[in-house]
Amino acid sequence: MGAGVVNSGGGGGSRRRRRRSGGSSRPMSEINITPFVDVMLVLLIIFMVAAPLLTVGVPVELPKTAATSLPSDNEEPLTVTIDASGVVMIQTTEVDRADLVNRLRAIATERADDRVYLRADGSVPYETVAQIMGALNAGGFSSIGLVTDIGGPTLDGAGN
Repeated sequence: MGAGVVNSGGGGGSRRRRRRSGGSSRPMSEINITPFVDVMLVLLIIFMVAAPLLTVGVPVELPKTAATSLPSDNEEPLTVTIDASGVVMIQTTEVDRADLVNRLRAIATERADDRVYLRADGSVPYETVAQIMGALNAGGFSSIGLVTDIGGPTLDGAGN
């Protein structure tokens, strides 16, 4: 049915075992860092992909100015956005204008910082922006930062 190989007993065969002196095995003195490097590279790729996703994702066409950015702190900033159609959003949640002040008051009680960033599309009328700024103030936020894009005119004759 089938063929097999049978070793005859006796003889030690051609393979020999080496025995180290002392009778006990010594610990390996070299460290293999290849798995560590592999894990670090995978983590680096994950953070590089995830970092751009951490920003608020409401698309608006921000006006351009020559202003510098405000310093940031540890708490995630509260962002209120007015898009081109006039819809108001807190972070990424759409909020009715009639309910805006009540929502802001509830948020203000939970936050340690009274800073809020207002993002408004460049096509939104100034009156609408001023009304939302008034609602932010009435909601308990006295430090309002207007978010703009960089690269706008400097108005000193040197810029565009």
